Amino acid sequence: MSVPQFDAVIHAPGRLQICGILSATDEAEFATLREAIAVSDSVLSKHLKQLEDAGYIRLRKQASAGRQRTWAGFTPAGRRAFAAHVAELQRLAGLVEPRASARDSPARNPPPSGEGDHAKHGGGGEGGR
Repeated sequence: MSVPQFDAVIHAPGRLQICGILSATDEAEFATLREAIAVSDSVLSKHLKQLEDAGYIRLRKQASAGRQRTWAGFTPAGRRAFAAHVAELQRLAGLVEPRASARDSPARNPPPSGEGDHAKHGGGGEGGR
């Protein structure tokens, strides 16, 4: 089990999604990641560069069908950092107190009919004429 550790590099929504995808596989192709997180090529490139600079992923380029393809995969350090970040998020989520039951919610218990209607409809019984 990883020691919970918040990681600001991983935590950005796009990078968190990338890491989630990479945690389930050895490698993912650039286009697959781009489509999965619904960002432009340039935005994905920036996210991948930040993860690579942190030592969390490795990028591999390979020619396929006459085109250069980029593949991303976790490094061992990246996999550990992601596991620690997820553990910290789970720890934080465990601190949240349960919400009051739905039946206690004010939205579920409106005032009895007639109360508050004057304020909503401008007072008098003439329908606002």
